[in-house]
Amino acid sequence: MLGDMVTLDGKPASVDDLLPLALTNVGHFTSMRVDTDGSIRGLSLHMDRLARDCKIVWNAPLDTDRVREYVRLALEGQARPCVVRVTIYDPKVEMGHPAHANEPHVLVSVRGAGALPPAPLRAQSLVYERDLPHVKHVGLFGALHTRGAAQRAAFDDALFVDRDGFVSEGGTWNVAFIDQEGTVVWPDAPVLPGVTMALLQQQAEHRTATVTLDQARGMAAAFATNTSIGVRALAAIDDTEFPVDHPALRQLQEAYLSIAGENL
Repeated sequence: MLGDMVTLDGKPASVDDLLPLALTNVGHFTSMRVDTDGSIRGLSLHMDRLARDCKIVWNAPLDTDRVREYVRLALEGQARPCVVRVTIYDPKVEMGHPAHANEPHVLVSVRGAGALPPAPLRAQSLVYERDLPHVKHVGLFGALHTRGAAQRAAFDDALFVDRDGFVSEGGTWNVAFIDQEGTVVWPDAPVLPGVTMALLQQQAEHRTATVTLDQARGMAAAFATNTSIGVRALAAIDDTEFPVDHPALRQLQEAYLSIAGENL
């Protein structure tokens, strides 16, 4: 059953193949939404991310043409839309000698995708800063632990705030705001440079600025972005409510959906 869902270098992955990833938790990945026509918004940006992060994590180059081929194989027979995750890791990695692992392999998994945009999100602000935030790495314990804390407090997810009170990002998403003049504001903070964020920034003039939690609560609207959710309205941060039907949000959602996908 495992081999039907997950492939390693284009072949069914075994439990032994996955043990090093599970036990050392060293690797990096990208997730891409595949639309019904088989295209992927920001495909080139996803490949650029994988190549960039591979150099950082493994000090090794990555053949992105090979990655594309493995993704094509994994998508054969899969219902669409779906989300495909590409994880880059070296099965030879050891906890005592991680520098000895420098031959990255390509793990591909596929799951179903929901409709865009999903229901608005209620976020709780919590103090947390990700390790190596500019890399989309598999070290998700801290982020998911913080998400769990927010959910136990009856929120949907966590909004990360650093120790100095500045907003950065969400559990697995970028956050942005609509200021009182209707301009999109992205936090100037150590965050993952999201592909959806980059695509939206190409569509219109936005600005980047440091955003305190108090400033965030004073914005006209707020939203989350990633490849799985597109542009998702934030209904609340803590006890501050936001309109989920702000005109600028609708424009952003329409602009995102209008972006042409790329073919593998």
